[in-house]
Amino acid sequence: VQLVESGGGPVQPGGSLRLSCTASGLTFIDYAMSWYRQAPGKERELVASISHGGDSTNYADSVKGRFTISRDNERKTVYLQMNSLKPEDTAAYYCYAGFRFRLSINYWGQGTQVTVSS
Repeated sequence: VQLVESGGGPVQPGGSLRLSCTASGLTFIDYAMSWYRQAPGKERELVASISHGGDSTNYADSVKGRFTISRDNERKTVYLQMNSLKPEDTAAYYCYAGFRFRLSINYWGQGTQVTVSS
């Protein structure tokens, strides 16, 4: 199983980025997908999640109204559209896949760095 993130990079405050995570080696529609992030010296935190069918989403309070998670089950890809970025959004962003029938079966991507700075 592989989860490969892309789309990170430097951006100015107020800017936008779209992260992508493409899965291989698993039946994508059987997995709820999430984005986590971890800033230096801080614990990893859940940013957003989306159900296996894409009909239910959840967001951390800190990103509500600014970030949007979506998925394309045909492309086996989950996205995180990030708008109105703030310096405090700077972190490594990780893709996470959780098997809908057994939570102990899960996978992580390698992470992509987002740096928000002027």
